[in-house]
Amino acid sequence: MTGEWIDNQKNLMIFSGRAHPELGDAVAKELGVELTPMTARDFANGEIFVRFEESVRGCDAFVLQAHPAPLNKWLMEQLIMIDALKRGSAKRITAILPFFPYARQDKKHRGREPISARLVADLLKTAGADRIVSVDLHTDQIQGFFDGPVDHMHAMPILADYIKEHYSLENLCVVSPDAGRVKVSEKWANTLGDAPLAFIHKTRSVDVANEVVANRVVGDVDGRVCLLIDDMIDTGGTIAGAVKVLREAGAADVIIATTHGVFSGPAAERLSKCGAREVITTDTLPQTHEGWDNLTVLPIAPLLAKTIHEIFENGSVTTLFEGQA
Repeated sequence: MTGEWIDNQKNLMIFSGRAHPELGDAVAKELGVELTPMTARDFANGEIFVRFEESVRGCDAFVLQAHPAPLNKWLMEQLIMIDALKRGSAKRITAILPFFPYARQDKKHRGREPISARLVADLLKTAGADRIVSVDLHTDQIQGFFDGPVDHMHAMPILADYIKEHYSLENLCVVSPDAGRVKVSEKWANTLGDAPLAFIHKTRSVDVANEVVANRVVGDVDGRVCLLIDDMIDTGGTIAGAVKVLREAGAADVIIATTHGVFSGPAAERLSKCGAREVITTDTLPQTHEGWDNLTVLPIAPLLAKTIHEIFENGSVTTLFEGQA
């Protein structure tokens, strides 16, 4: 027989960008591996340089990057990392974006507007990503923007378990911040013992970013503990307004739960003083308790580590949804 046998075992390698190093360390610890050492620096004009200190040839590469402000810098760094892996002959490259950049720009509201979420997906594909992992995309349709597998993970089990542990479900009401998230709220309600539903009717300005007016509550919240849910909170204006409306409608208490705590600008002050008992989020983005009176941060690393393990072992990622697929 000609030729020879070679050892071609799969090699898992984790790479973490500089935006949220604590998350990278936590995911690597959950997996029982070390982050691949990397040199990364900025040139004087803002250009980013990246080099990996170990061979990546033939590896199954997982590139983790959070996207807090300045978002464009960290997105570019992740693209450069992926390009370096592609040119270093990595066998498969999975881009892990717990918070998907530009996810709110997933459609055109008016003429001459971009669909920036699609552009980000195209950039990842062009850079060399074979697969994408993200958590709680702003809309499910973003999965179709990427020409390849997209693992859309859900943080609801993590957040819901915390609610079950710390609050009574007997008088709980799940509240959607707008009509568009009622379907997600139904899943929450089913998970929390078939809790009743309500939603906030609101209007949003198409001309001014982050400007929303909460109008009224649709549903009975009088005397109930309201769980107000959303996929992301940016400046906090929408949610703070919703808390006010719920209080005026007779809510006994309000709890806020969100996957992505962007918390830009006045968010901490608004949400600390809006009348909500607790604001619960995950660490898909870096968080600080400075300036907060009521913030709770839950770890997302176990979910990401389980997802990476299933992908690497060619297992079923769907089993991690706990019936929410």
